[in-house]
Amino acid sequence: MSLSDAQHRTLVALAETVLPAGQFLPAAGEATVAKVLRFMALLPSPVHVGLGALLRGLDAAALLHERRLFRNASIDQRLAVLERWRHGDPMRRLVLRALASPLKIAHFDDPALYQQLGCVYEAVRGVETKPAYMRDRVHASLDGDLAVECDVVVIGTGAGGAVVGRELAEAGLAVVFVEEGDYFDRAQFSGRGFDMQQKLYRRGGSTFSVGNVPIPIPLGQTVGGSTTVNSGTCYRTPDRVLEDWSAAYGLAALSPAHMRRHFERVEAVLGVEPARAEFLGGNGRVIARGCDALGFTRHGPLRRNAPACDGQGVCCFGCPTDAKRSTNVSYIPLALRAGAELFPGTKVTRIVTSNGRARGVVARTAHGHTLTVHARAVVVACGAIMTPLLLEANGLGGASGQLGKNLSIHPATGCLAEFDEAILPWKGIPQGYGIEDLHDEGILFEGAHVPLEFTMSMTQLIGPTLVRLAESFDKVASFGFMVEDTSRGSVHALGGQPVIRYWLQDEDVAHIKRGVDVLAQVFFAAGARRVHTPVNGFDVLTSIDDLAALRRATIRPWDLDLSAYHPLGTARMGRDPQRSVVDEDHELHDVRGLYVVDGAAVPSAVGVNPQITIMALATRAAERIATKI
Repeated sequence: MSLSDAQHRTLVALAETVLPAGQFLPAAGEATVAKVLRFMALLPSPVHVGLGALLRGLDAAALLHERRLFRNASIDQRLAVLERWRHGDPMRRLVLRALASPLKIAHFDDPALYQQLGCVYEAVRGVETKPAYMRDRVHASLDGDLAVECDVVVIGTGAGGAVVGRELAEAGLAVVFVEEGDYFDRAQFSGRGFDMQQKLYRRGGSTFSVGNVPIPIPLGQTVGGSTTVNSGTCYRTPDRVLEDWSAAYGLAALSPAHMRRHFERVEAVLGVEPARAEFLGGNGRVIARGCDALGFTRHGPLRRNAPACDGQGVCCFGCPTDAKRSTNVSYIPLALRAGAELFPGTKVTRIVTSNGRARGVVARTAHGHTLTVHARAVVVACGAIMTPLLLEANGLGGASGQLGKNLSIHPATGCLAEFDEAILPWKGIPQGYGIEDLHDEGILFEGAHVPLEFTMSMTQLIGPTLVRLAESFDKVASFGFMVEDTSRGSVHALGGQPVIRYWLQDEDVAHIKRGVDVLAQVFFAAGARRVHTPVNGFDVLTSIDDLAALRRATIRPWDLDLSAYHPLGTARMGRDPQRSVVDEDHELHDVRGLYVVDGAAVPSAVGVNPQITIMALATRAAERIATKI
């Protein structure tokens, strides 16, 4: 993308101010800005317009307070402007975050800095040897337009689509997968977050909600969907949630007793087992110590789908050894071996229906060729954000008025803690340890380490204090938590892009405040010198005594820095056609032969990482679909 000369100089001045030189870290400048602009060039044009507007606003603020444009002010004057924004109203804090975060990510993605800290910059990758069925049944490009026939066409290859497709293929049905993302293998997973985020995430990871607090919601866009870029944590749906679905939505068929065999089948395919002690790392060590000191009793290694994990710590950017059994290396190969066909890099634009029944899809490749799939049934499995958009664009699933509504996201956040001891956070499983003592309250703590550049973007610090923290990264621990939200949102399309609306309610704010309080206690009990929180006004805590003021404070949604990873419920399942989009077999109430098998069909928040929930429901759905076609 291109900026005007004035805007470019303002952006460089911003980079120099946010990221000055440290003891061994060089200052940001033209090179950092160039990386950011290359990344933003991949994003929709409204983002480009927005960046220019934000930079003009920064110049205006400097002119107002310092009587000179930001790019012409001294570095101390610039820092004063930014600090006013950092502690100012929600809009200014949001603007600063939007401007500073990509600069931080680009600048700290530096092999020299990684070497100085002793971090591993690039992952050790496995060599990929593909069997014949993986070569012959994956159609990464088309020479021209193509029409094919099958029993079931599955749109999407994540936790829902890959599972239902594999089960149907092994049942003897002809299955075709159509996936918008590309098919990457482990030889292409470098472990570099900045690079892999652009390749594996929708819009480079820039999807977010709007409301009373903006919340990033990164979505996988690749074969494997978000399973390729998630932490690998595997929880079954809590019994109380399944029982609630039975009572609230008439879904007695999803009772714990009925779902048990589906959970067991999924876990067997994924090799689910507790994280191994030798890979829990410094984060796990200090969290365990803090929990023991506080008398917690329900903490320990998390169950994961990575039985051969070697602790390289880049789970969210594609596993470089295939140890994590995301669907791109588990269910999709199984489906292909059973005869399924896969068309990656191909986007479905139309669902074909006639006489109230789905008959197939029409899709376009990146090179403009048309793929037409004639099918006896269509499974939509694009995820809770994109599935309702595809259905809405085709005028399907809207009879109840519930399509695109009832969105839950499990709002999440975390804290950083500085220790005197070596943590070496890049060694070990990023999310290998958990605390369940508050799970009955709707708060689940899980380790949440990400590489240096993303860790630094988690804090609102700027200038010399930010650089000091980065240069002591080897002694920084991080941990996170999510809440089982009672808030609900919605998703609709605007200009072909998802618009996600979500208003965080007081009950969920209270849970987040409680989670920060407890996590800070754990860190201090483990010996932390300083804890960095996501709460405005309480950014840095220096002792346990600082928590008293946090407890007294009124915290509002816009005081929090949040993220979310588990969108659910936008085409929810239920027996009542007036309150749900699909029935208990995942079939749309108003279109025969059209099914939703992904997080969109999950009726409500589950309070745990949902991939096992979605996969077990997909296993069950395959049985039901196979009996109907």
